[in-house]
Amino acid sequence: MKYLETPGGAVRLPAFFPDATYGAIRAGAFEDVCAAGLQGCEMNSYHLMTKPGAKLIKSLGGLHGFTGYNGAILTDSGGFQLYSLIRENPDYGEIRDKEIIFRPDLGKEKLTFTPEKCIQVQFQYGSDIMMSLDMCTHPDDPPEVQRRSVELTVKWGERCRAEFDKLSKKMEKKPKLFGIVQGGSDPELRMECGRRLEEIGFDGYGFGGWPLDASGAFRLDILKMAADAMPDHKVKYAMGLGRPEEIAALVEMGYGLFDCVIPTREARHQRLYTWLPGMDTPEGVRRADGKFYKFLYILDDEHRREAGPVDEHCDCILCKNHSRAYLHHLFKVGDPYALRLATAHNLRFYGRLMELLRDE
Repeated sequence: MKYLETPGGAVRLPAFFPDATYGAIRAGAFEDVCAAGLQGCEMNSYHLMTKPGAKLIKSLGGLHGFTGYNGAILTDSGGFQLYSLIRENPDYGEIRDKEIIFRPDLGKEKLTFTPEKCIQVQFQYGSDIMMSLDMCTHPDDPPEVQRRSVELTVKWGERCRAEFDKLSKKMEKKPKLFGIVQGGSDPELRMECGRRLEEIGFDGYGFGGWPLDASGAFRLDILKMAADAMPDHKVKYAMGLGRPEEIAALVEMGYGLFDCVIPTREARHQRLYTWLPGMDTPEGVRRADGKFYKFLYILDDEHRREAGPVDEHCDCILCKNHSRAYLHHLFKVGDPYALRLATAHNLRFYGRLMELLRDE
C-alpha cells in the first residue's frame, strides 16, 4: 500500500508518527511535525483517559479540537499500559476473559476496561486510527500464556469490531480500525491469530507483544513472524518501534507504519541525528548493516565554537537558522528553546528517512 486514507487526511506510506502521549509533542510543537514532513501523531488512550479525561476531550472537539492538530491521529487501545502495570505488580489488577480489572490506587478504586469501552473512548477522542484491545505477552512467556493471549485477542477483536461498527454506522468519514497480531515466538500461533483476525476484518494490523528478549536483544524474527501473518493488502503497523535502522529493516518486511518516542527523547538528551556521508539516499538507508547515520552530541566541547549547522543538508528550523555553537550555548544555559530546536531537527531526520524509504 502507498496510502492510508483517514478522516485526518491521506497518509503516505511508509509513515512515522511521533508520540504525543498526552496530546503534545514533548519539548516540541505540532508545527514541527508538519514541517518535518510527518503526517500524523500517536496519542495514548490510557494516559489521556486519566488526564484530562475522555469526556472533557470530547466536549472540546475531540483530540483535533483540543490540541489544534490537524494531521492524522492514531490512538492505542490503552491495553498495553494496563498489561505493563499489572505485569510489574499483580496487585494493580488482573486480566480476565471478558475484561481487564485495574486498580490504579492498589485497591481504593477499580477500573473495568472492556473491548467496548476501549472503542468508546477512542470515538470520544475522535481518533482517525483506532486500535483494538488485545492481551500483550512477552516472547519468553510459556505456550499456555501465548495461547490465551491469542484467544482473548481474537475474542476482544470481535467485540471491538462490533462496537466500532455500531458507533460508526452513520458516519460519512469513518476512522480506521486495526487489529493486533499476537502469538509470541510461535510462527504457527502468529499465523493463526492473523488469519482469525482477518476473518473478522480490520483496516490494518499491528505487531503485538514485546520485541525484546530477556537480555534486551531486538527480536527481528518475531517481527517477521507477525508481518507474515498479516495480509499484504492491509497496513502493517510496528507499534512502538523504532530506531532508524529498525525502521529500514522493517519496511523491507512489509511494515508501513511506525511510532516511537525515540527521536524526541534523544533530542532532550542532546543527541541529534546526522547522515553519514553519502548515505542520505534510497540506497544508503537500505544498507544491510543499518549504518547510514550517526549521533552528534551537541554538548561535546568541539561544538562550542562551531559556526556551521548541525547538518548542512538539513532544512529544519535549527539547521537553516542557527549554528552548532548557538545550540551548544542554549543547552549549556538551560534555555528551553534548545529542546524545541533539537526536537525539530530529529523529527525532520525521521521525515527525510520516510521520504527516502518511499524513494521520493
